Amino acid sequence: MKTENKHKQKICRGEAALVLAVLVNSFGVILMLYSGSGISAISSVPFAFSEVLPELTLGTWTYLFQGVLILSLMLLRKRFVLPYLFSFLVGFAFSELLDLHELWIGILPDTLPWRLLYFLISYVLISLGIALSNRCELPIVPTDLFPRELAQITGVSYPKIKISFDVICLAVTAGMTFVFLGHLEGLGIGTILAAFTMGKAIGAIGSLLDRRFSFVSFLSSKKHPLYLS
Repeated sequence: MKTENKHKQKICRGEAALVLAVLVNSFGVILMLYSGSGISAISSVPFAFSEVLPELTLGTWTYLFQGVLILSLMLLRKRFVLPYLFSFLVGFAFSELLDLHELWIGILPDTLPWRLLYFLISYVLISLGIALSNRCELPIVPTDLFPRELAQITGVSYPKIKISFDVICLAVTAGMTFVFLGHLEGLGIGTILAAFTMGKAIGAIGSLLDRRFSFVSFLSSKKHPLYLS
């Protein structure tokens, strides 16, 4: 049955999936912030730094935060992992796109009904982007890579790791903005909702993708079985 199901799957290039994931996630992060419901958990820590220390942009702080995550993974694995450096390069593209989207996002209408729609769209986009990233078989954005690799290192399920990671990010953001700005910044009901549910949403979207698609890339360890048929 498993073999039969594989033959029903459509083969997709991991390279295309990664490009789509980076485009979708960068837009989703800025759209969620623009919705007024709060920034996504994966970008909340860089956002807090950009508010406390505005000399650097959100994109730049995101890049620095991703570097810390990559270093943490290498320390946990106790070895140098070359693909993690490629992930760092992907993260740079993601960070630059964040700054680019911030330049034009203000042209969108900002009434309450539109903001509610923006949140829903951004939630789906970010969940889809992370699900694609987890399947592209290529180095991915460090903020997406970290929970996936940590789940593999610890043996804890991905949804649990993802939710825990998001909640910790929110706690750091809340602490930083409250201490240095005197109030909470960037956190809203949408942020909290996403942090506690997005791990499961990513898992559900991933399951749907697995039923219909199979991803291969030039870094795949071996040719996909369907290529041999």
